[in-house]
Amino acid sequence: MRSLKTIMWLATSALLIGAAAPSPGYSEADFARVAKFDAHVHANVNDPRFLDVARRDGFELLSINVDYPDFPSLPLQATVAHQMRASNARRFHFATTLSMQGFGTPGWTERTNRALDDAFARGAVAVKVWKNIGMVATDAQGKRVFLDDPRFDRVMAHLEQRGVPLIAHQAEPKNCWLPLDQMTTENDRSYFKEHPEYYMYLHPEEPRYEALMAARDRFVARHPKLAFDGAHMASLEWSVDELARFFDRYPNTVVDLAARMSNLQVQSNADIAKVRTFFVKYQDRIMYGTDLTDSPPDPAARAQNPPATGNFAKEADQVWRADWRYLATPLSQRVDAINADAKGLNLPRTVIDKIYWKNARRFFKLPGAPSS
Repeated sequence: MRSLKTIMWLATSALLIGAAAPSPGYSEADFARVAKFDAHVHANVNDPRFLDVARRDGFELLSINVDYPDFPSLPLQATVAHQMRASNARRFHFATTLSMQGFGTPGWTERTNRALDDAFARGAVAVKVWKNIGMVATDAQGKRVFLDDPRFDRVMAHLEQRGVPLIAHQAEPKNCWLPLDQMTTENDRSYFKEHPEYYMYLHPEEPRYEALMAARDRFVARHPKLAFDGAHMASLEWSVDELARFFDRYPNTVVDLAARMSNLQVQSNADIAKVRTFFVKYQDRIMYGTDLTDSPPDPAARAQNPPATGNFAKEADQVWRADWRYLATPLSQRVDAINADAKGLNLPRTVIDKIYWKNARRFFKLPGAPSS
């Protein structure tokens, strides 16, 4: 006999999807044949094997350039993006970024807008701002810079005028402000253990999580016409309820799921009906992404999140298939990042098609259909 909780889950899902019975879900066998889009990767090496595995697995890619000290320089990231796009412009897309060097000095806005226009002319479909804004970057006077700083306004107005979306990684997972033994996922625990400069529990003098989220929200409210992608579930990965409130307050926003699947699995293990209902309700606002990172070999490199394996094509295939199993099927799987098994959400095909492909292509204004 079904439990009352299961009956309520089924009834709620049916109401959200429509009066008719929910559409059937996909199976693991459907994985490679369904058009998909990974809206958050970092291709920092011109390696055709990434495009090969994406083609086999049915993916388009958005590679995001980031002003991150552990990555190659911004010019080198851009060169790789141009090379990969030249290999297959229909399957490989890229987002440019802006440099905070010289922020607050005369001419920074003009230089930045010129650099962005050059990137758009070479095919960039979005602009990324990173967590260094709010957590690291300072202006010419040495003052910490937050995203709601009005000195960004003319750059954001330029993006609005050009119709180019902004991808914003602001703050960190909320686990970043907790002791290691209180973090909810192993991947967060290993990442912050290896990146103490970003582990805010060790830096109580730094801005708190709530202050960074408030600055981000003020920015979004001040730019209601700017297409805004909150990377990594907008750093609200710890609560689908909080993310739902963010969506309701700011209707021009979307998020990607990059490197936050384990945070979702913690929540769905506690209440799978609530997480599934969230995905169905906000199916037009969520984009699939992984944060898969292919960088030049570095024996001294610290932990990636998700971790690197040394065989990037195999890693990509494994991550993509594991995420598909969780989102698209009812099957369980072992998830080391949470030290538990996680049952799949078994989302309807119509929802999967949006999260995995339609939403990203619409948000980034990509014409046509994927090709081999």
